[in-house]
Amino acid sequence: MTETGHEGHSTKDNQENKGTISLYGGIAMGTGVMIGAGIFALTGQIAELAGPLFPLSFVAGALVTALAAYSYIKMSNAWPSSGGIAMILQKTYGPGVVAASASLLMALSMVINESLVARTFATYALRPFGMEQNSLLLSVLALGLIVFAYLVNAAGNRSVSGFSLVMSAIKIGGIAIFAVTAIWASGLFSGAFTQDASMTSGGSFLASVAFSILAFKGFTTITNSGGEIVDPHRNVGRTIIFSIAICVATYLLVALAVGSSLTIGQIVEARDYSLAAAARPALGQVGFYFTVLIALAATTSGVIASVFAVSRMLAMLTKMKMIPHSHFGMSGSIRSHMLVYTVVVAGALAVLFDLSRIASLGVFFYLVMDMLVHWGVFRHLRHEIGAKATVLLTALAADAVILAAFTMIKLRSDPMIVAYAVGGILLVFAAEWIFLSRQSREERE
Repeated sequence: MTETGHEGHSTKDNQENKGTISLYGGIAMGTGVMIGAGIFALTGQIAELAGPLFPLSFVAGALVTALAAYSYIKMSNAWPSSGGIAMILQKTYGPGVVAASASLLMALSMVINESLVARTFATYALRPFGMEQNSLLLSVLALGLIVFAYLVNAAGNRSVSGFSLVMSAIKIGGIAIFAVTAIWASGLFSGAFTQDASMTSGGSFLASVAFSILAFKGFTTITNSGGEIVDPHRNVGRTIIFSIAICVATYLLVALAVGSSLTIGQIVEARDYSLAAAARPALGQVGFYFTVLIALAATTSGVIASVFAVSRMLAMLTKMKMIPHSHFGMSGSIRSHMLVYTVVVAGALAVLFDLSRIASLGVFFYLVMDMLVHWGVFRHLRHEIGAKATVLLTALAADAVILAAFTMIKLRSDPMIVAYAVGGILLVFAAEWIFLSRQSREERE
């Protein structure tokens, strides 16, 4: 393995794309992924677990994410790369099964996020017509958005960055208008916030934080595009910090708006379209349609930004010989092939699973990968990059506690999704072991 794969700067693709994403474009991409999933897809599921305390779940998720971001920022400042997390894992564990498997788990969690947000787009699009329970239409619209995201990404980096910047400005402004107006119309201490918060158990609240973390994981979009951001040694960390700050403020404002308009039971009942449900009693029919339009803008930009990041990451994994690759007769670069593979897998997930199971699968894959990152940096590179052991171990412990709580809740409510997640993780590690062993034998021969 050469250093070309590690650093991501000497390849032709990276030379062409280096410096194509500005600081503001990177922030727009990060917030585009986070807000697309966090507000519109996960608010109802978080409220179902956390009860009236669900706004605090977003705050807790932001704190855990800020701890987690420390590892990624330190590594990206030292070695900015379009391989992002794959580079981090290979530098911490070496070019073996652990690095390859964890990198693939991250890529899969990002693809899962695409399907989650695409299905959310379809749910909001169908809500005005009362057809959000039509599984066929949900699947068709979700697939349509994923194909559209492919077309935008195929047009190039500047198209993605520019589109994300415009869409992020529209949706953040629109969401802020919705939230402030809904709180003003309903009053802050009404709806869910009149209910008894003592009924929420500590385990359920911790499990809700797992979904909140998933709502913030879009910051890894920035890490995976590190080699393409202008002045990456300075701007990768700044982009991540600004994105998390913007998102926690937005999430908290919207959570207060939804909670002031609806009871917890109403939020849970409308969990796949909770913002639209909250808009109608607070703002009337005009507010309802306004919220639907903002949801469509947010989820569209979220899918586009996520497809951009995961296709780049998969291309880097291929160049680093961490995953197999076949062009299946397609022309063009590896990245163009990975765009196709990404949208095919995301489309399949959007058809096969509902929102709750898609989100749960993403939680398991992401938290396992995240824990491996923190442990690897702590064990092997903290001295080299100047990282504090206490921060790394605190981030690792927080992930472990939240994953344990989430697993316990899901074992009671949906044990099959735990089985799918464990089976998927074991399958990834087994497949990587077989692939890398075969590759090693071929190189020796």
